[in-house]
Amino acid sequence: MNRRLIILGAGGHGKVAADCAEATGIYDSIVFLDALYPDECLVGDWPILEKPENVSMFNNGNTDFFVAIGNNFVREKVLNELLQDNLHVVSLIHPKSTVSRYALIAHGVMVCASATINPMAKIGVGSIINTAASIDHDCVIGEYAHISVGVRLAGNVVVGSNSFVGINSCAIQGVTIGKNCMLGAGATLISDLPDNTTAVGTPAKVIKQHEI
Repeated sequence: MNRRLIILGAGGHGKVAADCAEATGIYDSIVFLDALYPDECLVGDWPILEKPENVSMFNNGNTDFFVAIGNNFVREKVLNELLQDNLHVVSLIHPKSTVSRYALIAHGVMVCASATINPMAKIGVGSIINTAASIDHDCVIGEYAHISVGVRLAGNVVVGSNSFVGINSCAIQGVTIGKNCMLGAGATLISDLPDNTTAVGTPAKVIKQHEI
């Protein structure tokens, strides 16, 4: 029985998702849907088709779906549309990542190569755990969060929904990053970050409050 993966979004994150899916060996075919690209063009060996208004027309019972859109809020919107249509949304976990069997991974999650997720960590729907990120024991990553390349989260860190944790940043044990937050690249977080804020630096300090 042929197994097909439909990836919504053919940009940079989509390329990584397709490569991850191919590495799993699960899929006989991988296809992108993206209205921003000409129909029938290729990324690598993967064809791009124009996204129709009704994505469910691609569902044949042997098809999985994944949303590979970097923007947290757009990813949330598109993934929820798929779920409302009762389509089978999967998580993609690269075989060269390390994920504890005691970790809990929700659907629609991307775990990239060399990422580590330790025991009792919980990863929320539609989140991204990017290349070489480290999520230690008992961390909770909220829905549609993005943990960037090389991030280090110590144990019991909480990341709120729709938050973005920048490349090579880190957080000490037990701190909370609120909802809709941004932690800048290379930042070191040593205290809680309130909802709807941006923080940068070492130690990280809030520089901006924003409305969502």
